[in-house]
Parts: sequence; structure tokens; C-alpha cells
Amino acid sequence: MARGNERGGGDRRDRNRGNPADDRADSDIVEKLVHINRVAATVKGGRRFSFAALMVVGDQKGRVGFGHGKAREVPEAIRKATEEAKKSMIRVPLRESRTLHHDGNGRWGAGKVMVRAAPPGTGVIAGGPMRAVLETLGVQDVVGKSVGSSNPYNMVRATFEALKAQASPRQVAAKRGKKVSDVIGRRSDGASAESAVAADAEG
Repeated sequence: MARGNERGGGDRRDRNRGNPADDRADSDIVEKLVHINRVAATVKGGRRFSFAALMVVGDQKGRVGFGHGKAREVPEAIRKATEEAKKSMIRVPLRESRTLHHDGNGRWGAGKVMVRAAPPGTGVIAGGPMRAVLETLGVQDVVGKSVGSSNPYNMVRATFEALKAQASPRQVAAKRGKKVSDVIGRRSDGASAESAVAADAEG
């Protein structure tokens, strides 16, 4: 009996010790199903159906990711897509924790998107897959427009290309070898350098 406890009991407790933190991290992540597609493969004896799911996940605090999964059943396809999305999450710098630092364009295949920073109270003006990405990212004020393909896979990837190009004043200043206040001083929105530096520190 003691041998059985040594073999399983202690190891099981050690393995489960880190799970509460992982559960809290997963509970902060928002999952959105963007698109699900039924795929038919013609085989001997008829057609075999499977499902492909496109998922977007994010913590609404500047991290977002997407993934796709394929399985014979819808729940399994969603599970695979969600796992892939969590592994591919990226961090996007946000201004004042509510909008983007600057405008941007993204392109993937025939998909073309534009994203623009917006003043407080604008809300998320975007539709379809773009809206899912921006909401899970945690952006509260942004204007998005798709001018290319309406394929959800291309739109999501194009949106991520636009988000990857985002840079905070701190990153721009480090790249140019200047002070943050020098970079922020050129902003045309009239915000003071002090408030912008504080916003950058938060984002």
C-alpha cells in the first residue's frame, strides 16, 4: 500500500500544484469562433465530411492569436483551432490601453485591411473577422476597413500583419536612438509629451 502511494500519490500532487495559475491564465482568455467550414472528401462508397474551424483568442490586454483546426466533429475542430491560437499569440502595443498607436495597413494574399487609431468614444468600427480580432485584442476605439478579399482566413491574417507593424513611441525612439519625448513631440493630435509617455508606459 505504501509502495502504491509512493508511486502515484506524491507525483500527482506535484503535477497538479501549478494548475491553478494555468487555469487563471486560461480564464482571462476570450475565445471567438470566426468561421467554420464543412469540407467533403469523395471516397469509395460516398463522401466523407469534416469540419474546419477558424478561432481567434486574446486576453483583451494587448495579446491576441488565431488558429485553425480540422476534425470530423465540430467541437474537436474548435478545440484544435483554440489550442493553435493560444500557441501563436502576439503582443500588440496599445495607446492608453484603448486604441492603436498609429494607422496601419495589412495584406495577405488578396486580403487587404486598414486600421486607424480613433479618439475616445468611437468604439470598434469594424465588421466580421476584423472585429473579432480587435475585440479580443482589447481595443476599445478603432476604425477598421477591409478593401480586398472577404475570405475570413485572408482577412484575419491581413489584420494580424497590420497589428504586427504597430510600434509604440518607446520602440520607435529606441530604433532611432532618440528620446521618447522627441518622438512624441511630433504628434499632431495635440497631446502633451508627458501624458503620452505615461500612456506608453502603461501600454
